[in-house]
Amino acid sequence: MTEQKPTYEAEPGDAVHPGHPVKVDRYTLPARINHWITAVCLVLLALSGLSMFHPSLFFLTNLFGGGQITRAIHPWIGVVLVFSFLGMFLRFWKLNLWKRDDIVWLSRLRDVLMSHEEKLPEVGKYNAGQKVVFWSMSLLIAVLVTTGIVIWERYFSAYFSIPQQRIAVLVHSAMAIFAISVWIVHVYAAIWIRGTFSAMIRGHVTGGWAWRHHRKWLKQLVTGKPKDPNAGKTAAE
Repeated sequence: MTEQKPTYEAEPGDAVHPGHPVKVDRYTLPARINHWITAVCLVLLALSGLSMFHPSLFFLTNLFGGGQITRAIHPWIGVVLVFSFLGMFLRFWKLNLWKRDDIVWLSRLRDVLMSHEEKLPEVGKYNAGQKVVFWSMSLLIAVLVTTGIVIWERYFSAYFSIPQQRIAVLVHSAMAIFAISVWIVHVYAAIWIRGTFSAMIRGHVTGGWAWRHHRKWLKQLVTGKPKDPNAGKTAAE
């Protein structure tokens, strides 16, 4: 059986500060700014996109100054999103790689929903749910950008046929609905697990919060080394 190499779950800027209570740095200022730019772009894209999705939602164009302005700025907000999310992707992708414990975590989703943390495997900086959101949004945004280029008539209409643009509109709309759904789940989870939302504002959490929700991450910050998953196993195992 192939041995699983221990991995370090922390990133530069993560640190533990003794005190009452213990404070744990979780997100640096650049990471938080990057996150909130991405979040604002997603909200603006959702509102402007929905306003063009169906006549009953056209009133949302009033938020942007009218239909013509909404149609003009929607793709440019998408451009900002691309660069902002790319920054997040490069910053967080390694810590969101799938691990064996993540499968166990998802298989015990009932315990997750019931907040039975003691029945779950120790979690690194991100749990399986957060990883699913990360990779789902990465894929969805990639598809949205690709199809968005196809239907951006002002600059790219000459490169694609009408049938291609129609298919792109259909795919773009469907992926946008999925992206909005994933975003809603992400926001709900951040509010549901108390302390998660404030961590992305202040940049730190308490030691108690880290111990309960991301114990493996906290242990590695304290010891300065990853936990060997093969430690304590016999040769027969």
